[in-house]
Amino acid sequence: MSSVTAGVLQLLALIAALALVHRPLGDHMARVYSSEKHYGPEKWIYRVVGANPSAEMRWPAYLRAVLALSAVSVLFLYLLQRVQGGLPGSLGFASIDPDQAFNTAASFVTNTNWQSYSGEQTMGHVVQTGGLAVQNFVSAAVGMAVAVALVRGFARSRTGELGNFWVDLVRGTVRILLPLSLVGAIVLVACGVVQNFAGIHEVGRFTGGTQQWNGGAVASQEAMKELGTNGGGYFNANSAHPFENPTPFSNLFEVFLILVLPFSMTRTFGRMVGSLRQGWAILATMGAIWLGFTALMMWAEFAHPGPVFEVAGGAMEGKETRFGVAGSSIFAVATTLTSTGAVNSFHSSYTGFGGGITLLGMQLGEIAPGGVGSGLYGMLVMAVIAVFIAGLMVGRTPEYLGRKVGIREIKLAACYILVTPALVLCFTAAAMALPTPPGSMTNTGAHGFSEILYAYTSGANNNGSAFAGLNADTQWFNSTLGIAMLLGRFLPMVFVLALAGALAEQRPVPETAGTLRTDKPLFAGLLVATLVIVTGLTYFPALALGPLAEGLAA
Repeated sequence: MSSVTAGVLQLLALIAALALVHRPLGDHMARVYSSEKHYGPEKWIYRVVGANPSAEMRWPAYLRAVLALSAVSVLFLYLLQRVQGGLPGSLGFASIDPDQAFNTAASFVTNTNWQSYSGEQTMGHVVQTGGLAVQNFVSAAVGMAVAVALVRGFARSRTGELGNFWVDLVRGTVRILLPLSLVGAIVLVACGVVQNFAGIHEVGRFTGGTQQWNGGAVASQEAMKELGTNGGGYFNANSAHPFENPTPFSNLFEVFLILVLPFSMTRTFGRMVGSLRQGWAILATMGAIWLGFTALMMWAEFAHPGPVFEVAGGAMEGKETRFGVAGSSIFAVATTLTSTGAVNSFHSSYTGFGGGITLLGMQLGEIAPGGVGSGLYGMLVMAVIAVFIAGLMVGRTPEYLGRKVGIREIKLAACYILVTPALVLCFTAAAMALPTPPGSMTNTGAHGFSEILYAYTSGANNNGSAFAGLNADTQWFNSTLGIAMLLGRFLPMVFVLALAGALAEQRPVPETAGTLRTDKPLFAGLLVATLVIVTGLTYFPALALGPLAEGLAA
């Protein structure tokens, strides 16, 4: 069996698995966020945080709750790292420096999980499990809560109330993320992923000598890292490490965990707005982009010209032989089209066009299918933009799901799509203009520029993956990437929740013969075109200086 055929079979198996769980999981999430019943453990949590689960929130109150929780989380995780040296289970590791502690705290709270450190050589068991793993759950649940608030904005009318953030947060964690991550951890342990609290020990090497390794609660953190589209690895090599991802089956299962919630949330959306066909349209848009990017990546990595690549069966530099080109390509597209950031290969070693595909996947806004929650609300904002463009073309007031898209709504949607490009391009320009710290960039020219562009694209889009040729553990990169992560996460949420409040206050507009049908293939095609055109116009000059120049010169 050829490598290409094996890759196609893996892709078909992945699609079948996602299709199998799409309906039951999507319906379950709709019931979770629509139910009026509170479980006993949930009531206890509400009492601890002082929340009234029966109280509804307008968008400013909902936003304040999101920001308050996130601010406390950043502070707690920062302090936990700063006192690591005095904590039990620290494995002898010192406390984290201030700039790196800030970067890591911002990274994990924003669902980015960018790492400028080697996990197995820096973080002890307490920080890993009591700090980083906890944020894997919380940050994912926050994203899901904001997405559900926007869906309620479309589903409700003549009210500014969007639900209760604390209820959405707790239910998303207790009823969705915890059960699924438990099942995922059991499967990963069965595949051979490590799950213990072992200390540092010496292991032999095939080439002679020994090296030091430590264990940890890897399987449980790995499952949630992928399921919550987080991405931070227990080990520096991330999902390329055999302790995190030992076999081709575990590799495909981890890709399944990355995609299952974002894709299934489209059915949740359709169920909550009362039209499953609307959910199918969003799913079709996400699926078309994901399949297209996967096909392009496999072509770029399998068919790259040159005798060395032909002998190896493709561009194998930076890839694990147990996964091959196909398994690495599928993983790379899944992780950069979502806000995951986990890697099973080094994207810096991809071909010029392959590296450009990973960059463009993040620059689309990570909405195909995107991060847990953030992918859905990002796609819905782009749908608002698409119906506005359609309305301009036919001279009709744009409407989406019975809501008029007026001046207020389009301004909020426009602000949403402008935040991330502004952060990426401004920080990239500043980093290239200033003197680079010695030892930071291992490459110059187009590839060196791509490393910087990739770093800020990853940070501002809350992805977390890296090109691996850039040493980002400097005060400049730790500080600026931390700022980019925080602004790239929470500024868009401000506009999403404000948009949700504006939509919920409207009176529904009755459908007429002139209403654009947003549940048809025509609208899905328009939405895909809107995404590509908006992203291409924004990032094409930067891409032309980096991966496109490198790919054309190869």
